[in-house]
Amino acid sequence: MSAAARHSATEVVRDDDPRREALEAAGWTVVATSFGAELTAHGADVVRLRGLVGAVAPLEVRPLDEGDVEAVLDLDARTAEDYPGGPATAHTPLTRSTASARGARRSFGAFDDGVLVAMTIVDRDGDVVETDRTVVAPSHRRRGLASAVKAASVLAMLDDGARRFRTGGSADNTGILAASARSGYVVDERWLTYAAPDVG
Repeated sequence: MSAAARHSATEVVRDDDPRREALEAAGWTVVATSFGAELTAHGADVVRLRGLVGAVAPLEVRPLDEGDVEAVLDLDARTAEDYPGGPATAHTPLTRSTASARGARRSFGAFDDGVLVAMTIVDRDGDVVETDRTVVAPSHRRRGLASAVKAASVLAMLDDGARRFRTGGSADNTGILAASARSGYVVDERWLTYAAPDVG
């Protein structure tokens, strides 16, 4: 997330940004909050991460490949309305290109009887891995699947030599906050979405 992201009559700033005072003095109000969190290779508990993956058995958790693109697109569309938090965490629909796991982009999913019911998509830049999205089908929530796919991604990328892992989302999304914490991520950034005063 950039230092500030403008979306018509909103502005997103970190909670320690000195511009907050001016925004609030001008009548701007906070309408949403979001977070960023980090896990380092040094702080990763591999045994715990493996346990999170194993805890969802008999569901299969595995890397996604080109053969899974249609399933990825379908799950992304089915969860498109599940992104609280306004412009800072708004859903960007996947395309066939962005749904494909190739190059620096990797995806991990959980399958129930062959059906993709949870996934996380990450992008690697050097030794840093950034989570693009983590979603779970409505029928399979509160079963530890977000934690399982996030853990699977961390384990795989650790094996590939990654050293830092970033994730985030809406502070109103208690599910992804819990899944991130269970996977070992520590919140280190908080963002505020301000709306301009009503001048009408």
